[in-house]
Amino acid sequence: MTDKTRGIINAAAIAKMKTGVRIINCARGGLVVEADLAEAIKAGKVAGAGIDVFETEPAKESVLFGLPGVVCTPHLGASTSEAQENVALQVAEQMSDYLLRGAVSNAINMPSITAEEAPILTPFVKLAECLGAFVGQVTEEAIKSVEIVYDGTVSTMNTKALTSAALAGLIKSQVADVNMVSAPIMAKERGIQITESRRDQSGVFETYIKLTVTTEKQTRDVAGTVFSDGKPRFIQIKGINLDAEIGRYMVYTTNNDAPGIIGLLGTTFGNAGVNIANFQLGRNRPGGDAIALLYVDSPVPEEVLDAVRAHKAIASAKPLTFDVAEVTA
Repeated sequence: MTDKTRGIINAAAIAKMKTGVRIINCARGGLVVEADLAEAIKAGKVAGAGIDVFETEPAKESVLFGLPGVVCTPHLGASTSEAQENVALQVAEQMSDYLLRGAVSNAINMPSITAEEAPILTPFVKLAECLGAFVGQVTEEAIKSVEIVYDGTVSTMNTKALTSAALAGLIKSQVADVNMVSAPIMAKERGIQITESRRDQSGVFETYIKLTVTTEKQTRDVAGTVFSDGKPRFIQIKGINLDAEIGRYMVYTTNNDAPGIIGLLGTTFGNAGVNIANFQLGRNRPGGDAIALLYVDSPVPEEVLDAVRAHKAIASAKPLTFDVAEVTA
């Protein structure tokens, strides 16, 4: 019930109905003006009524009580033994579907996912969450807008669930207990404008998701896909192409493309006893902007990152953590 629907079934509305109409209200009390309904029943305009909700609850008295052809229940119309048994079975079945197949049905505060969708959607949900987590961890300014592009096969999937996962990853660096249910609400509360677009395959990849975040100072973008192995991967950062699996602990660096950067990173990490499990590089052109993603076995101490940042060619070095299995060399 809202201010617009309050009293929507009143004398004027009933007058437009066919004589002999029967009115059932099991939605919200206050939608029906009880005094008007009672008069219409007495006048024979309304043949009968079934009322489970009332203007004032608990309904200890009402002008409808005792009228012929009127059945009243105290906001407990579903509380029969049969109904309660059915509800219990539905809850058990729906929880089982979620735990065994990842299906979400009849949820009021998150996107529904069918049992058929779940196995296909699950790796893309993880990808979307990781894309959001990447941007959330490297962005220090307040986010003004988020644009998500679904390209190729993924554009035909349940993108509402994917968008919720991306927002959850994005906000997690600020609010640890955020999830797919609360993330869209939190984004709205922060005034973040969310836009989605879907398109047919437009590049070499059969499908991918691209996330672009805009702040007062800059725009960041990252894209990723899922290959046949089911693992999420980064395929583009800052417009620079690369192919990188996503590990539990990573370090992201940006730098001017110059000789010695690989050696710098390897030597600095090695001297500090930090093991590099894997390493991915990319650049936009010789001598231009370059990026690196390093997979490490454990979080990198801040003093080690400071030593990397001290090099004149290094623009930034950010530690990253993702909720995925660790990557081994």
